Amino acid sequence: MNIILLERIVNLGDLGDEVVVKSGFARNFLIPKGKAVRASKDNRAVFEARRAELERSAQERLGGAQARAATLAGVTVTISAKAGDEGKLYGSVGTHDIAEALAAQGVEIAKSEIRLPAGVIRVIGEYQIDVHLHSDVNVAIKVFVVPE
Repeated sequence: MNIILLERIVNLGDLGDEVVVKSGFARNFLIPKGKAVRASKDNRAVFEARRAELERSAQERLGGAQARAATLAGVTVTISAKAGDEGKLYGSVGTHDIAEALAAQGVEIAKSEIRLPAGVIRVIGEYQIDVHLHSDVNVAIKVFVVPE
């Protein structure tokens, strides 16, 4: 299915690009979320009329993400969890726990913005976690998991 992107999508394209995607991805995700429209003659004309507005809103979102990134620079989070003698946790530390710890410090982050590439944390230690604020803005924070 041919679609026109209304915003930058990682690994797919930039604003205004006409790309071919599977029809289910377009129908179930991109079009309902307002990230794309079907590529037709009428939709191309509508997009070109709205291009300046869409580019301005994309720049505003990028600026907001960069401002949030500046507040997150150098942030460290300490999470205490129950652990055994060998340092293994009785459970795990996930995105929800990290988001709550950041909220306790006064930094509001959605748990969907936190990236744990190796999965949840199950061992005591120091971890470098990425926070994905925008398709172009990633910030690394340090998370210390300590025993209770």
